[in-house]
Amino acid sequence: MSFFIANAYATPAAGAEGGGMSMIFMLVVFAAIFYFMIFRPQNKRVKEHKNLMSSLAKGDEVLTSGGLVGRIVKVTDENDYITIELNESNQVVIKKDYVSAVLPKGTLKSL
Repeated sequence: MSFFIANAYATPAAGAEGGGMSMIFMLVVFAAIFYFMIFRPQNKRVKEHKNLMSSLAKGDEVLTSGGLVGRIVKVTDENDYITIELNESNQVVIKKDYVSAVLPKGTLKSL
């Protein structure tokens, strides 16, 4: 019956031997890349921000994530709020988490 059609036989694919070990090696490499490129730098950034939050004190000049620049006039430790004086007549109460940087002394005078 197979006069015009040749029989098809399955042949092993090239490089099929040892496929499990190469797959495990590739997954380990991807995990290492993920750890060193994403996870580790993010943890370092979070740790630095926590240190910044704990070091805030009255009189520090700060920059908020909303772009406000002011001087801290009151720090409330029990519920993590600070009062920032933008100028002599304006004060704003914000959470400590929204402080993005502590500026050098005298920055407000130079603005």
